[in-house]
Amino acid sequence: MTNEHTVSDMRISYDLDQLNESDLATTPLEQFTTWLSAAVANENILEPNAMVLSTVDGQGAPSSRSVLLKGIDERGLTFYTNYGSAKASHMGTNNHVSVVFPWYSLHRQIIVTGKATKVSRDESLAYFQTRPHLSQLGAIVSAQSAPIDSRDVLETRMQELIEEFPDGTTVPLPDQWGGYLITVNTMEFWQGRRSRLHDRLRFIATGDNHNISDPTAWRVQRYSP
Repeated sequence: MTNEHTVSDMRISYDLDQLNESDLATTPLEQFTTWLSAAVANENILEPNAMVLSTVDGQGAPSSRSVLLKGIDERGLTFYTNYGSAKASHMGTNNHVSVVFPWYSLHRQIIVTGKATKVSRDESLAYFQTRPHLSQLGAIVSAQSAPIDSRDVLETRMQELIEEFPDGTTVPLPDQWGGYLITVNTMEFWQGRRSRLHDRLRFIATGDNHNISDPTAWRVQRYSP
């Protein structure tokens, strides 16, 4: 059909901005928060804290899924999940991970590599208590990544918990739920440019200090697009 576009025809020109070494902040944390603020302000980006997390299982097979960033500080990036999930199983075997923040509307992405380790139960509890009531209950209901016979299994268990823990009551932190901290090895800032000659500037840890707020712990390398 003459009006249909094939996938090979789909393209846009990246011409919104540029990224020069002189524009870059002195630390990964400062540069990340600057770009995150721009993503939050952009009404076309639905969930600016969404990131694609990639893990590898015990057989070396990769897997990716979207999760939500729930904290960033000098230690690295924090997210929360079910400790019985497939991704948790992968990270228990191989804790090397990668995440991508795909901010298409800004012609930008941030790519992070590092190692994921569990946060303390106290830190998980502090965040869990900030979640909406039904989201707290949902963390108990879902045995994430496990097969189930039907959605009715989830709905029935959820209704039981709503009756057991009415709105306003304290929901206990599930043993199988908590956070991970990604200690950063590299953080790359990618800015789309015309003719596919994109800017790629990567912070690389120079030693054992992975504090993303310490300018002495990182060197910057430009990469060809």
